Amino acid sequence: MFTTAVKALQPRFRPEQSQTITRALFEIVQEHGPLSVAQAWERVQQVGVKDLTSKTQMKTVLRWMKERQKLKQICNHVGPNKQFLYTTWFTKPPTVTQPRSGVVKSS
Repeated sequence: MFTTAVKALQPRFRPEQSQTITRALFEIVQEHGPLSVAQAWERVQQVGVKDLTSKTQMKTVLRWMKERQKLKQICNHVGPNKQFLYTTWFTKPPTVTQPRSGVVKSS
């Protein structure tokens, strides 16, 4: 039997930086979400969160927030593709309407 050790994510920021970054990310996701990582990064750059210097760093913070149940990640199936989006716990996931077939049953 194989076991894997899962190391808890720990962003490397000073406590006041962590609080500023997580608050900014939460507000961005709450206001504009659900967002993909790329969309979240665009919003972070627009807002100008000065303590986040790279997309990789932001992804680590998003995963940490997901672990701490501050955000959740949903999977949106678009045809054969999957898109993973970050959202707050109180946001309803987007509903994708599937095209119906043209067959109508009559009784």
